[in-house]
Amino acid sequence: MAKLYFRYGTVGSAKTLNLLAVAHNYRRQGKNISLIKPKLDDRFGKGIIKSRAGLEKQADILVENDTILKLEDFKDVNCILVDEAQFLSAYIIDQFRNITILLDIPVICYGLRSDFKSNLFEGSKRLFELADSIEELKCTCNFCNKKSTMNLKHVNGVATVDGPSIQLGCEELYFPSCYGCYKTQILDAEKTLKKTISK
Repeated sequence: MAKLYFRYGTVGSAKTLNLLAVAHNYRRQGKNISLIKPKLDDRFGKGIIKSRAGLEKQADILVENDTILKLEDFKDVNCILVDEAQFLSAYIIDQFRNITILLDIPVICYGLRSDFKSNLFEGSKRLFELADSIEELKCTCNFCNKKSTMNLKHVNGVATVDGPSIQLGCEELYFPSCYGCYKTQILDAEKTLKKTISK
């Protein structure tokens, strides 16, 4: 039976670059792949999978929370690669699990573990529950030299935990952070806000 993989990391950990490198290697060997991403992620244009390094590919399939993946669409496919898997529903992840069993095709998912409030995304949670292989793609904190484990959101240069969990953005909004820097910046922002209100 083929495996379901989850390769996760913070923002800036080269998840999409890794995905595109794997896609390149499969295609160089003459093998067929299927590139999947959530329809809601249109930061770089409809259906574009793009890394911060500038490499990009067109997705083959865009999915929504209730999309039904048809097994016949994966005929002759050697591997399925999934970008931004954290935004997917548990229903989609369950279908990936079934594809590995029924079609014997490996499915490699890339995504964030948690949102900027430190809560697991639905897709990530289900992948942690079901994946055969879980691998962390490491990155250093934007503010010190420790390993990043958190995704820190800034609005107008100030750290925040306000707003919806899913808010698309790139380097201007989210930063990789260790837990110490994450907590310090959130607390500093809260203190500044209290001082401003009390004036």
